[in-house]
Amino acid sequence: MDSMRVLVRGRGLVESPRWHDDRWYVSDWSAGEVFTVDGDGAVEVVARVKSLPLCTAFDPSGRLVVASSAEGRLLICEPDGTTSDYADLGHPGWNEIVIDGRGNAYVNGAGFDPATGEFTPGGVVLVRTDGTVRPVAEDIAFPNGMAITPDNATLIVADSHRGCLLAFDIAGDGTLAGRRVWADLGDAAPDGICLDAAGAVWYADVPNRRCVRVAEGGAVRDTIALDRGGFACALGGPNGTTLCVVGAEFRSMSEGVSPGSGQVMTVEVEVPGAGWI
Repeated sequence: MDSMRVLVRGRGLVESPRWHDDRWYVSDWSAGEVFTVDGDGAVEVVARVKSLPLCTAFDPSGRLVVASSAEGRLLICEPDGTTSDYADLGHPGWNEIVIDGRGNAYVNGAGFDPATGEFTPGGVVLVRTDGTVRPVAEDIAFPNGMAITPDNATLIVADSHRGCLLAFDIAGDGTLAGRRVWADLGDAAPDGICLDAAGAVWYADVPNRRCVRVAEGGAVRDTIALDRGGFACALGGPNGTTLCVVGAEFRSMSEGVSPGSGQVMTVEVEVPGAGWI
């Protein structure tokens, strides 16, 4: 495995890396920005949405969709930086989003009280292409990164609080069934995830400062040590074998990250990416 390369320094809480149109798209939650970065490290801000969290996905037509937690809405971000409504989620408090190849969006969320550190278990809603919203999973302690297999048949969800990856079968109408533990990760706290062509999952881990590749069942295939918390990872690049890891120095759930500690990093791996994130 090649050495890690730092593309961007000096950011805040960076999250939700996505490879699209030969660039990485990354959310800076601290700044309320979505920016792109190319292979030379050139940065361009493409959207400004004041939301914490601030996660993104691309629909099958290539539109950038943002889960605006503060507004409780999904927004389409146009190339000129303007936004328009995609769906009304009904209330604030949303986190990750993934859109499958049919255009179905899955958005998760959970309650957290920074004063007490207590979590209210969350779940996942399905947002169909007509904008209708339906709950499809519940009792996920801290739902975080999500990925969908290339055949649109399985949704994998990271539960950071319970230290596992959950899997659900996706029915033809987009609803979920067959809940199961895809991988028990022990003391890990999986955050953003992605799938590769061998069926393994890469997950980023904030408290353990690492990015780990696991097979179904939990067997560890690769581990990349980081010098700061790993918030998310994604596979992309010209050959699909560039792993992008976003990280920052984490303080606490109430204090967030150290200002200016956010980085966008890349490393070449052997197996290319697959599926939807």
